[in-house]
Amino acid sequence: MPEVICNTSPFQYLHQLGLLHLLPTLTGGVLAPPAVVEEIDQGKQAGIDLPDLKSLAWVTVRAPQSIAALPLVTDLGPGETQVLALALESPGSTVIVDDALARRVAEMLGLRLTGTLGVLPAAKRTGLIPRVTPILDQLETLRFRLAAVTRAAMIKLAGES
Repeated sequence: MPEVICNTSPFQYLHQLGLLHLLPTLTGGVLAPPAVVEEIDQGKQAGIDLPDLKSLAWVTVRAPQSIAALPLVTDLGPGETQVLALALESPGSTVIVDDALARRVAEMLGLRLTGTLGVLPAAKRTGLIPRVTPILDQLETLRFRLAAVTRAAMIKLAGES
């Protein structure tokens, strides 16, 4: 099975939705670079409801061998940079990122890509969740940036329109 490499926000939102179990069920396991673990730990220390990645048996922490493989994109955070670097070192892998710039860079690099929203249709198809629309509602209450056109497309993709 190809490796799945996850950034901070998908871990955050899926945890806060009570749906973090979807990741290991759909993927078998997830890689997280040290910068993502650090971002999660810092958020937990600030009082944000986040998972403890080090306690999840299905999360493997792996540092990229060479950040220099990425083009110089100064606006990427450490988590996004390490996620993309790991993906470059793991041909055929999939990255799970929500950040718009990180998504654009991933596309330019030819990486397979999804985000928090991309997990939902697969979860519905496999019967892990009954509907996507209520989850989109919950995401919006968590301040997940969701354009109206994206919301409509997700609802249509889920067959709930």
